[in-house]
Amino acid sequence: MSDPAPEWITSPAPVAYDAAVAWMEARANAIANGTAREAIWLLEHPPLYTAGTSAKPEDLTDPDRFPVHATRRGGQYTYHGPGQRVAYVLLDLNTRGKDVRAFVQKLESWVIATLAEFNVTGEIRPGRVGVWVPRPEKPPLPDGTPREDKIAAIGVRLRKWVSFHGLSINVEPDLSHFDGIVPCGISDQGVTSLVDLGLPVTLEDVDDALKRSFEAHFPPLTETHVR
Repeated sequence: MSDPAPEWITSPAPVAYDAAVAWMEARANAIANGTAREAIWLLEHPPLYTAGTSAKPEDLTDPDRFPVHATRRGGQYTYHGPGQRVAYVLLDLNTRGKDVRAFVQKLESWVIATLAEFNVTGEIRPGRVGVWVPRPEKPPLPDGTPREDKIAAIGVRLRKWVSFHGLSINVEPDLSHFDGIVPCGISDQGVTSLVDLGLPVTLEDVDDALKRSFEAHFPPLTETHVR
């Protein structure tokens, strides 16, 4: 394609999960075939749980609460719903480097940079995909481990080295909706959101921050790389 910049798409209303997956699969194929640009899709879903390729049945603690969608992205169980910004990231790793670990690290760094715009310190932890916020104001765990809350989840899939699925940032979701699962298989830490942290942040604010910080982590392709 002639334009080296990804297309940014924002859906104003919640998008059904199966419809989103079908769109991503079609777009990823088109990117791989050189007939469509890379894309970043910003959206919300209605309340639902997704089970990644590493999901354990016992981590779905309330299976009748919301629809459950099996998905072939990496990771375990996660929740999506209103007030959570989902960013589906469809990028061509054929031209950006065929390194899945480095790609996930860039996604994490992108989220951390986005949170920093709201003076929130996001951190990563070995063995835990996603972004965490230290909560020193909360009592430590019984073993003395400091409390941390998860604020962003990451789970990706590749097809012909084109990525899809992506990340979610908790802006103002109903945090009680996470109670029906063990989020990402981690039971001894909590979940938070920007509003839960006391910040009057909207989805539109997060969208703007994501766009501002994107190119530092995913530079535009040069014309010679665009297929």
